[in-house]
Amino acid sequence: MAEVKVTKEQPPAKREASPLARLDDFFTPMFPVGRFFGRRPFAVWRALHDDLDRSFSGVGMAPKEEFWTPVVEVRKCNGDLVVTAELPGLRKEDVKVEMTDDALVIEGERKSEHKEDHEGYHRTERSYGRFYRSIPLPEGAKTDQAKAELADGVLKISIPAPETKKLPREVPIESGAPAKAA
Repeated sequence: MAEVKVTKEQPPAKREASPLARLDDFFTPMFPVGRFFGRRPFAVWRALHDDLDRSFSGVGMAPKEEFWTPVVEVRKCNGDLVVTAELPGLRKEDVKVEMTDDALVIEGERKSEHKEDHEGYHRTERSYGRFYRSIPLPEGAKTDQAKAELADGVLKISIPAPETKKLPREVPIESGAPAKAA
């Protein structure tokens, strides 16, 4: 007897219907176009949509950074409030530091451009991102004596702030009525 090779294959995964396919199913009974021309009303649109998705998948068409917020650390050190912000690739001209009566405001814009030249094509990617951070200041902070410096992508701002000592207050625990069994 001859040997027969038997393989078990999974049926192809069922593709989830796109919104346009659902529109086809909805409009087909109303518009008998599909019966006369062999196409459903939205089939051409769906095919175009799928082709465009396939064509542009993996190609950086959209900016990679839609919104950017720099990492900020706030700590007390030697009687000063020290605020450190990570701003990689920015120059001091790109950053603005302001003091209001009750807050420290750091704002600016990050711009980057990446160019590639290969055989047969030239590619340029640009991304822009504005940022704005407002850090509340403690009462009594001496904003007129603040100092800021930017080095190696790290912005460091020192603001003299008086030490505020808050004494802990113990809260007495009162006895309540015993809970009733349900």
